[in-house]
Amino acid sequence: MGKKDTITKEYMRNPVVFADAFNKYLYHGRQVIKPEKLRELDTAEITVPYGSGDAGVPEQKYRDVLKMMMTDGEAAYCLLGIENQSDIHYAMPVKNGIYDFMQLAHQVAETAKSHKQQEKNQDGEDAYKPSHNEYLSGFYKTDKLLPVMTLVVFYSAERWDGPLTLREMYSAADEAVMQYVPDYKVNLIAPERMSEEEIEEFRSSLKEVMLYIKYSKDKEKLYEVTQKDKNFRNLERQAAEVLNVTTNSKLKYSKGQEVVDVCQAIEEMKLDSRKEGRKEGRKEGRIKGSVETYKEVNFSLQETIKRVAEKFNLSLQKSEEEVKKYWG
Repeated sequence: MGKKDTITKEYMRNPVVFADAFNKYLYHGRQVIKPEKLRELDTAEITVPYGSGDAGVPEQKYRDVLKMMMTDGEAAYCLLGIENQSDIHYAMPVKNGIYDFMQLAHQVAETAKSHKQQEKNQDGEDAYKPSHNEYLSGFYKTDKLLPVMTLVVFYSAERWDGPLTLREMYSAADEAVMQYVPDYKVNLIAPERMSEEEIEEFRSSLKEVMLYIKYSKDKEKLYEVTQKDKNFRNLERQAAEVLNVTTNSKLKYSKGQEVVDVCQAIEEMKLDSRKEGRKEGRKEGRIKGSVETYKEVNFSLQETIKRVAEKFNLSLQKSEEEVKKYWG
């Protein structure tokens, strides 16, 4: 697992952030799902891979985060999963559909297993006698499944242009057929698709993460929103780490520092950028002077490229690009 995947997964495992994502998506920010009522589950699923030559071989797949939502009476209510995406996945309806249906299949299997165990432990006339069909399927007429919902969180300023339903992925077919083929909808949180007012519905640091990512390619707007939102002055370190890996920012903070002043970090980034620009400018000037000198002493273009590469520790390709700027 790459650094980006690891950091976004650990961030979303935080029950406060996890609950916030669903509360925004389902209830427009109302605090219906309580972090303390979530129980983390094993994310491993057994699936059959698709799109490869090994399509008949079972393979272990891992959902990013899966939690069980409990009622006040500590009874299971539903299963909520999150998939973190830094890149667009053009088969997302299939990917999520596999996770959800394998989780449902797991519930059916566990229910059947429970019934068999009960049959072994029960004696006498009071024991429930399943019908022939119930016995064969292992799932009784009165059994119920816990609903499963997966939410995709897209950590990018790009526009998500991938399909969000299975119907979008099917090839053209007669509508008489299409109205009966199964569909699946992807539930997506993507900064580019949300207005600032919609992002304000988040109640955790996910609000600042989404705002920052949304404007990460617009430096002036990014500076404006970070100055306006006071929470950027005191952002939890984990959220700052997410921003660094998903937007290639270089927010600086000390080892062991639990909160980050993003506004100050941006100012430091701007200062470092100006210093780097002046440094690059001086280097450009030195390269230009060297090229002019080598031309004056009648060195060939190729010899000049070679000497500039050695003098400034450049690759021959980079040196050729730089020399040709000033060769004339």
